[in-house]
Amino acid sequence: MSDTASATADPQGGPGEADERGTVGPRIQSFRRRAGLSQEAAASRAGLSTRALRDIERGRARRPRVHTLRSLAATLGLSDDELADLLADARTGPPRDMGRPNLLILGPLVLRHGRTPVPVSSPMLRRLLGLLALKHPEPATQQEITDILWPSGPPRSHPSLIHTYVTQARRLLAPCGPRNAPLPTVVRSPTGYRLEASRDRTDLGRFDELLARAERLRHAPDPEVLYASLTEALRCWRGPVLADADPVLRRHPAAVAADERRVRAALLHADTALLLRRSGEGVPVLADLVNTEPLHEGLHARLILALADSGEQAAALQVFTRLRDRLVEELGIEPGTEIREAQLRVLRRQPPGPRPTAHHTPTHREPARSTEAHRTESHPTEIRRTPADAAAPDGSTPPPAQLPSGAATFVGRRPQMRVLDTLVASDPARRPHIAVVVGAPGVGKSALAAHWAHARRDHFPDGQLYVDLRGHSPRPALRPGDVLAPFLRALGAPPHALPEHPANEDEAAALYRTLLADKRLLIVLDNARDAEQVRPLLPGARGCTVVITSRSRLAGLVSSDGARRIALDVLDPDEGRQLLGSIAGSCNVAAEEAAARRLVELCGGLPLAIRIAGANLVARNASIAAHCAELAGAGDGVLGRLSIEGDRRSTVRSAFELSYRTLPDEARRMFRLLGQLPGSDLTVDAAAALAGTTPAASAALLACLADAHLVRERAGRFGLDVLLRSYARELVGTDEAHTARRRLVLSRARGPARRDNGQDNCSGSYASSAGSRA
Repeated sequence: MSDTASATADPQGGPGEADERGTVGPRIQSFRRRAGLSQEAAASRAGLSTRALRDIERGRARRPRVHTLRSLAATLGLSDDELADLLADARTGPPRDMGRPNLLILGPLVLRHGRTPVPVSSPMLRRLLGLLALKHPEPATQQEITDILWPSGPPRSHPSLIHTYVTQARRLLAPCGPRNAPLPTVVRSPTGYRLEASRDRTDLGRFDELLARAERLRHAPDPEVLYASLTEALRCWRGPVLADADPVLRRHPAAVAADERRVRAALLHADTALLLRRSGEGVPVLADLVNTEPLHEGLHARLILALADSGEQAAALQVFTRLRDRLVEELGIEPGTEIREAQLRVLRRQPPGPRPTAHHTPTHREPARSTEAHRTESHPTEIRRTPADAAAPDGSTPPPAQLPSGAATFVGRRPQMRVLDTLVASDPARRPHIAVVVGAPGVGKSALAAHWAHARRDHFPDGQLYVDLRGHSPRPALRPGDVLAPFLRALGAPPHALPEHPANEDEAAALYRTLLADKRLLIVLDNARDAEQVRPLLPGARGCTVVITSRSRLAGLVSSDGARRIALDVLDPDEGRQLLGSIAGSCNVAAEEAAARRLVELCGGLPLAIRIAGANLVARNASIAAHCAELAGAGDGVLGRLSIEGDRRSTVRSAFELSYRTLPDEARRMFRLLGQLPGSDLTVDAAAALAGTTPAASAALLACLADAHLVRERAGRFGLDVLLRSYARELVGTDEAHTARRRLVLSRARGPARRDNGQDNCSGSYASSAGSRA
């Protein structure tokens, strides 16, 4: 069956056509808008023609092919549940309750008629609907509504305004419901207003019913039933309650109580998953919640045990370290018994086994407090060690699983992922075993390596090794000998076989290659400084795969060791907006599309800068347009705004500084002067004039900067990206900048050399204007 219908079909469609065409077309259109993609961009990425996608969205392709829907789902970032619903609609047509309103508040507020989102743009209406859904089925009092709608104080006409907003809410909820079923609406009560709707018309109502059913099943003989009910309940959540609402609404007692019920469900879900040895399925839920509840020791303890039970020992220990640091810094206390016992089990490689009985009722510890009383509770999943829990009698070491946790949000990079996939190609003759991911600071090299490694870990049955070589880090770079010792221990080398002097790199490297000879293992060497730091860590056998990330080009590994080089650039505008939407909310980005595009442009498309800007939008609850105005008004001080308060590592300036410090003095000076570029780029001769050096010396310095990915080289011309230029201007002194500009003007006045294509050494009109000022 064709993906497109006849070209003679009505291109517009009438108002009643939705019932005929089902929900596939409108839903795909809604998902595309949520992803911030045009029809042309979405069709191109999914491998379709624009006409085919247009026909699908307009309902002319009644039943799109399964592979077409899967391609669109991958392009638009659909979840597994959303794809399953699309496939079901394509097979069976629209559901019976199409058009019935659903009010979703477990995450950003969303109103849907059936499965079609309904825009609610008025802030007052969003607050009112959010409050009514929170209080449902109880009424919201007149005073509650007034306080939520006007936190700073109501106007005199607020009673009539409330009546107006209630009327508008009724209109939003009214359309399209089946006539034989009562429609959700807003009704007057003696004390205020109440949402009149069945429990299943709000996601909070559905969650509470599922949680209540799960708690009734806690003593059931079959824990699978309990686990299924909890899994279904937690799927109702898309984020914190009313994640995009004003703080006054998010702090409402009903919102706080709902978040607490979510934590209770997640704790019981994690305990049941450990009992069933399905811990990996609970990791995403726990990882999401520990970001929302950063001091909750019970959540962190379960995440540690779940990661360890899934073979992620290194990631489990990182969770403990982050929590301990946060407790010490924010509360001045050490972790309690529960979290320390979880860490100890990981260190001893004693993941929790099945409980002796399914009738055990888990207890849940509250978030960390400064009182000693809260430190005496034991972990609910703790089990006394028995001989069955001990290590295997043959003393074998489990395969290492040292990959760090991947980024919660990852967009784009599909061409680079395809290149990395050649590392696991079926044809050994065409399969390289070393890949080098290189790029500028903050461009996402480590995120790409971690994302790919997690996605392809099944190809490496003998495990994964990981190390941060600290090539560009505030801490000293690791030597190969510092890495080989822990690698050998992770590979199961007995203590007596380890070299007596770890600094003897040759002996340690030989043992390392011996242990890897017959294995299929992935080695991720993150943040490498140069090729010499990496070579002793390369396995001799081609069965193992190595992924290296670096800010340097590592050309020696490409030429001498057959490495496949993968260069990362900044994100394109669509990918940048998708990344921003994954952090600040896709609905917010869609509502301010032009401002979001401008914000990505101000960030230079750099993933680190976009992530920081998105985090600040969420923290400050600011509009995208206001944040754009703030960044644009900062001028060359924009880097000072691209930082997260209280986190010294989450700053763009710090990322640039780590690369700048490794440069020789003359290369640093050239970088500073390049911030004075009159145009977007220049030639070697113009750089020589700017720095007062010979062309040969200038070429060598530019090559050094290009190797560090601090300068962009294209067709013999060199330039700085927008944020790197701002950083260079911060570093240069006034006298140094004035002298450099004067040298450049005088050089142009003497008659610059011309390129064959007629371009000047420096693009732009700066020289003529500067000459007239002189």
